Amino acid sequence: MTNTIPQVIISIIPIVGIGIGGIIIFFSLLWHHHEVKAQIKTGNYIKKSFDIKTYTLLIGILLTGLGTILSIFFAIFVVATNGPVQSLLGGLVPLAIGVSLLIFYKVNPEFHKD
Repeated sequence: MTNTIPQVIISIIPIVGIGIGGIIIFFSLLWHHHEVKAQIKTGNYIKKSFDIKTYTLLIGILLTGLGTILSIFFAIFVVATNGPVQSLLGGLVPLAIGVSLLIFYKVNPEFHKD
């Protein structure tokens, strides 16, 4: 007979971690909102520009590299262990997103006006 108390504690840890992480993210966003609101009231707010061109290229390269490495790893894992083929999605999804972002970077006419 196994003791169920450790199993219950182990199964609760991820739930509590996700809950606490959500609370931290919420209060971080709330604090940032109040900070920006106070800066607007005092006239010190400077709008930050977002460079989508560089962001798209960087995230596309990172996700393509990560997806390639994970796809290779999971392909070796599937062949070696006769495991589920669905595990390949763990590498193919970021690979597809990364390639899509790189195609968006290359095809978008707004980026070639410079």
